[in-house]
Formats: sequence, C-alpha cells, structure tokens
Amino acid sequence: MENLFQPAEIASIVLPEEKIKSRVAALGRQITRDYAGKRLIMVGVLKGAVPFLADLIRCVALPLQYDFIAVASYGASTVSSGAVRMLKDLELSVEGFDVLLVEDIIDTGLTLRYLRENLYNRRPASLKIAALLNKPSRRGAEITADYCGFTVPDEFLVGYGLDYNQNFRNLPYVGALRREVWQER
Repeated sequence: MENLFQPAEIASIVLPEEKIKSRVAALGRQITRDYAGKRLIMVGVLKGAVPFLADLIRCVALPLQYDFIAVASYGASTVSSGAVRMLKDLELSVEGFDVLLVEDIIDTGLTLRYLRENLYNRRPASLKIAALLNKPSRRGAEITADYCGFTVPDEFLVGYGLDYNQNFRNLPYVGALRREVWQER
C-alpha cells in the first residue's frame, strides 16, 4: 500500500513509491546479470543513497558486500560549493573488487567525479555508477551513470533519501519542494 503522507511543503509527487520500487527491482535484476561470478562491493554515498541502496541490495540476487562513504559539497546551501570534502571513508578495501558506487542523484556531477577518481585510485577490478536520479540540466562535470533509475526535471526534489536541510528523506516517494520553501533562505 502506498504511503500518501504529503507535507504541505511538497508541491507535487514526481515519482510515486510504486514506480520507484518497480524501477529499483529492474535495476537489481540487471545488476544481478552483469555481476554474476564477480566479487561485488556496493558503495553507498551517505546520507541520500541509503534508501536506494537498502532497496537495491535486496533486489540483487548475488553474494555482495557493501560499505558507505560520505562527502560534502552542499552544506546547508541549496547550491553546490564545487569543493568536495571527505567526511567518512570506506572501511572495506576495494582493491581487486568490482565496485558499484550507489548515489541518490547526479546533479552537477562534481561529487561523483571526485568519488569516481578517489575510488579508481584504490585499484578496483572495475568501477561503475548506479544513480536513482539523473538531472542532466544541471551537469557541471562530464559524468554518467551506468545504471540509472530516472531522468528528472530541474526541480528541487526531496524524498526517498533526498533532503532539504536534512528533512524529508523519509518520504517513500520523490516530490518537488515548493519554491517558496527553498527560496526563503
């Protein structure tokens, strides 16, 4: 049953819960086929990718490991600073493993470019990217996802891990935040 809780700050539901579940399951099947017989480590980017990673790993029918990495480029702002800094590093070594970097959204691409380069320098057997959302209209760095859930419009999106000032991550859908909410700051 779909959760219909919709705070007043949400202008519209962009991706309903059932549509997300269906797409995540399809991505899980594709990843299962592509990584069969490989040593897979999925790396979730904190905090936004947690719901996506949690649902995705349950849809991958293979032995795998997972870990988390955290970086910051936004802070409390709604615009990326362009400078990425590491907040939490991996606990696992990825050397020799097939690594799938799992992110909630590719926006400017700056964070993912930094993470891709950082992880590549650790000598994985392979390195690919899975992103639930792709927002190409805001791209500032040349980067694409190998596995992509949805291409989305240039709106301020929240829910399913995406936040505004650390709020709304728990919504089971992706919604557009009302402009007057995020332009108040």
